[in-house]
Amino acid sequence: MAKFSDVFAAGKVAVITGASSGIGRATAVRCASLGMKVFLADNDEAMLAAAHAQVAEAAPAAGNVVSCLTDVGILPDVAALKDKVFASGGKCHFLFNNAGVGRGGDAMVASEQWQRTMDINTYGPIYGCQAFVPAMQAGGEPGIIVNTGSKQGITMPPGNLFYNVSKAALKCYTEGLEHELRNTQDGKLRAGLLVPGWVNTSIMLKSKRDEALAKGEEFDADKVFFHEAKPAPGAWMPEQVVDFMMQELEQNKFYMIAPDNDVDQKTDNLRMTWAMQDITEGRPPLSRWHPDHKDAFNAYLEANK
Repeated sequence: MAKFSDVFAAGKVAVITGASSGIGRATAVRCASLGMKVFLADNDEAMLAAAHAQVAEAAPAAGNVVSCLTDVGILPDVAALKDKVFASGGKCHFLFNNAGVGRGGDAMVASEQWQRTMDINTYGPIYGCQAFVPAMQAGGEPGIIVNTGSKQGITMPPGNLFYNVSKAALKCYTEGLEHELRNTQDGKLRAGLLVPGWVNTSIMLKSKRDEALAKGEEFDADKVFFHEAKPAPGAWMPEQVVDFMMQELEQNKFYMIAPDNDVDQKTDNLRMTWAMQDITEGRPPLSRWHPDHKDAFNAYLEANK
């Protein structure tokens, strides 16, 4: 199994998608500060350029930061990213499939509207793993692959169904990937699932911006509830999530379920346990929000805190 120190060290190579803002950019800054060569991948050209400048400031050596305009929902784009990374040095030690969109919708939303969310949140990481993991295995060096999931892909809160579906599918894929890597002969690669809490990122801002552009409407960032430049007090900053992820990876954790300023780990665990027990206890799905069961859930939460 790849040790933390085998991967996060000077001279190693990190590839980070969704790197133009939020958790991706903060992770890139951290990796660059360690002397790693960092490839930044994102489809937002202007924000990617700004992130490149910030990450480059953290890098001790010139040329250690490379930007790659990439749409992770398009397979040829991900293949081109892999080719660029391996053409420049032939190595990848940390693959962070972090790009995501926050678009939601209910069960009857037209499938065309589902597709983009699935392309980015589910197929993007799958494309990344299928492009990079065989090349990482062929390189024969220790490596870590982290996919960014969501608590909504575990507890499935109503109101954002196809976002939940995209992250639930990614959880399933990442669990299977780790099982397969663990059972390979060399065992030099391992995977992890980062599950952030509430974080002050630009995911909502970008989604609202793209919706406005698609409708030909003017976009006002000040009307977005929260983002990195307008942090909500209950949410963590991206750098806090990176601190947490690094601590968990150093302890060889697969599930990295991050708290925030509103919800602690104990509450997260109780919510996840209740959700899974809908099956074993024969309750209706999403019983936490069911009128006949929500009081029982609240009582369970209070009794076990």
